[in-house]
Amino acid sequence: MSTRVRVTPQSSPGLGQPILVLGGFLISPEAYQPMADTLQRLAGQTVQVVPVSKLDWLLTVFPLGWARILDRVATAVQTLAAASPTGKVTLIGHSSGGIMLRLFLADGPFEQRRYRGRQWADTLVMLGSPHTALKATPLRQLVARQLPGAWFDRAEESHPVRYLSVAGDVGLDDPDLTATARRLAPSAYRNSTGRSDDRGDGLVPVSSALLEGSQTLVLPGVAHGGAFGRRWYGSPEVVPQWWCLLPLAPPRPLI
Repeated sequence: MSTRVRVTPQSSPGLGQPILVLGGFLISPEAYQPMADTLQRLAGQTVQVVPVSKLDWLLTVFPLGWARILDRVATAVQTLAAASPTGKVTLIGHSSGGIMLRLFLADGPFEQRRYRGRQWADTLVMLGSPHTALKATPLRQLVARQLPGAWFDRAEESHPVRYLSVAGDVGLDDPDLTATARRLAPSAYRNSTGRSDDRGDGLVPVSSALLEGSQTLVLPGVAHGGAFGRRWYGSPEVVPQWWCLLPLAPPRPLI
């Protein structure tokens, strides 16, 4: 016998708006299709995944590599916003994608560009994004230094942005965790917080994934990605757990 659960948003739903997903380092866009399909059912809106190849991700060791991906984000966001009932877009970034989207919201300059993404996007969801780390890359340090915390979630902003950061918390003895996660997690946690026995999603510690000043959510038993565990942020059964916190999520019944 199935149970019908009604997902209720925190505020009255509006007309809804398109969703753009930017994935994580070296993860193919195809891996996000189950997430996109689930979001489309929940939101009843267009969901698009930014096309980023493994070569594109390898180039992100350079600032221009970030800019090449953010150029695609800008093109997609402006196209989606033009057809949006609200004139806005919801952004979802997984892992490194969440850090890059924080930069996209800003006025810049960055690599001779000014993205000003918050003109078209008013919500940013960050899934397992490493916002803080003892051994952060120079570009991640730049974002943390220039745009600390939920930088644009301020009353004086003409284009405020709502931030939601989501962390997974899964024990290394969890049977659903992969051998890859068990092997990588201790060193990954140590590089982020200095503690190899920290809690996290198998790659990013909980404390690193929760952006200061944002709305936060910790999901027990959820891994960083499909290579880390059976249940991850984009699994169809997990997506509703964080999507229902967004104010534009319509109260649709789930079976």
